[in-house]
Amino acid sequence: MAQSPDKMSLQVVSTVSNSSLLQPGFSLLNFDGHVFFFGQKGWPKRSCPTGVFLLNIKQNELKMKPALFSKDSCYLPPLRYPALCVLRSSAESDEYQYIIHGGKTPNNDLSDKVYVMSLVNKNSKKPIFQCIEKDLGGDVPEARYGHTISVVHSQGRSMSVIFGGRSYTPLAQRITEKWNSIVDCLPSVFLIDFEFGCCTSYILPELRDGLAFHVSIARNDTIYILGGHSLQNNTRSPSLYKLKVDLPLGSPAVTCTILPGGISVSSAIVSQTTDTEFVLVGGYQSDNQKRLVCNTIVLEDNKIEILERESPDWTPDIKHCRIWFGCDMGKGSVLLGIPGANKQVNSDANYFYILKCKEAEADKDEEPTAQICSQTSTEDPGDFTPFEDSEEFCFSAEANSFDVDDADIYNEDDEEDESETGYWITCSASCNIDINTWVPFYSTELSKPAMILCSGGAGHWVHAQCMDLSESILLHLSEANIKYFCNKHVDLNKELQTPKKTVQLKKQPMKPLRRKTTKKLTTPAKKSFLRRLFE
Repeated sequence: MAQSPDKMSLQVVSTVSNSSLLQPGFSLLNFDGHVFFFGQKGWPKRSCPTGVFLLNIKQNELKMKPALFSKDSCYLPPLRYPALCVLRSSAESDEYQYIIHGGKTPNNDLSDKVYVMSLVNKNSKKPIFQCIEKDLGGDVPEARYGHTISVVHSQGRSMSVIFGGRSYTPLAQRITEKWNSIVDCLPSVFLIDFEFGCCTSYILPELRDGLAFHVSIARNDTIYILGGHSLQNNTRSPSLYKLKVDLPLGSPAVTCTILPGGISVSSAIVSQTTDTEFVLVGGYQSDNQKRLVCNTIVLEDNKIEILERESPDWTPDIKHCRIWFGCDMGKGSVLLGIPGANKQVNSDANYFYILKCKEAEADKDEEPTAQICSQTSTEDPGDFTPFEDSEEFCFSAEANSFDVDDADIYNEDDEEDESETGYWITCSASCNIDINTWVPFYSTELSKPAMILCSGGAGHWVHAQCMDLSESILLHLSEANIKYFCNKHVDLNKELQTPKKTVQLKKQPMKPLRRKTTKKLTTPAKKSFLRRLFE
């Protein structure tokens, strides 16, 4: 391969605030140069119930500011390892939304839902999102993670393409020893028309093995799929696939071509530097070996060319760490992270670097004409598989382009320890509410469980779900001004209550009729008197 002459530089992010939230598996959304974090590990806390944050990198310090949702938004769980991409009405349109599909919830359930995110209030002080869940019909893709979604444009029409990923073993094939085993999804290509909500799957003979944590680059009506890892064969595919989607007025046509010159890599990160050039960095070439080589990908005239380029001067920490993860920051910049568990008291903390893939003077405000979607794959210890690659989060904004006020910046240290206080207490002996596994049970719940005050003793709060309260009863208790007693105190309260004394009404005895006449009545007079008496 010919080498690209551009020199890359590596800059240390000296101070990262609340880096424990930036764990492998989250995603980043770019709206008008502002980057938003989504997909934290665990359920959101009270400081940011939406789980979406505005990121601010200023003077090598990263800060996070909570974002809000509009009232007509649906509930969006913090999904990790989802597939996401930009959705435009046309290739030339300036207005765009984000599509989010699949991913894992904090209790490790896999999602098959599709969400569309749009920014309705662009004020950086109070960013407000609208999130809508899309209903799909036809060949709906199964729940998965580690896959990619891209948008193609052909003949004035647009469609989304889903490929790859991993899922649980089907229920009919599960056994006790491997109940939650992960398998590769079938190598089917799904076309989704969001205008009508229709899904169609295609089985192509060139795609034989399932892939996950691969790279996809979409340009007009063509998608290039590079790398990826197959669980079934435990291999990283060296193949380079070219998917071409034709969208006439009738049925779409999907074809696949295997091209030479692929790279055997998984969990790689792609950043666009110019209209036709991309940089491929990071990833793994084997289970226990990172790929420190970088490449330039050139797309011109419906052709793809992969060139090797000079790598940056990797630090000793990066060279010797077992895993790394990162994201595209846009305009040729990449954010890289490595675990800091061996050097820091907080095992969740990470070290971060900014990798510049091109010179600063070459940085221009260019609108990307291609879409990049890549997935990385290191699972957390205790998750499904003992090894996977690093987790990538997609980023599209320049590191020094953020300039928001420090007001309302999220500080994790300000959070209460909700494992002991607040909504995440152990309310009773049978309490099963866990901050890491809880999901909304009532329609009124969003990011915390519903609670009700028990009037027993000195008074204490209990979870409505633990008390087996129906939603109608819960609403009645919240609206009515009556006391509530939990399952523990309701019987005790009944025993302490004594029946109220009932006041006996005194019945007045009927007084006998007293005759006021003293003279003896004659028989006719007596009859007349009695008649008047009873009339």
